[in-house]
Amino acid sequence: MSVLQANELWQAKAACRGPHTSLFFPPSHFERKDDKEARETRAKAICATCPVKKPCLEYALRIREPHGIWGGLNEIERRALTTQ
Repeated sequence: MSVLQANELWQAKAACRGPHTSLFFPPSHFERKDDKEARETRAKAICATCPVKKPCLEYALRIREPHGIWGGLNEIERRALTTQ
């Protein structure tokens, strides 16, 4: 099994799949701070119930994903983990 196939396996089980995927990434237009906080709170609530939260976060850290909520953390929170 290739690395890509392994990545696809955990992604297929992700709670973020489906109609709410836009919650996990900022819009292409300006987003007010309170709107961002509300969007991220909703996304993180979905992550909290996700069966693949840990591999999702590990993947985002490994590829240094610069955007969105991955494994329950936003880009600032992930960056803090990598600089410790």
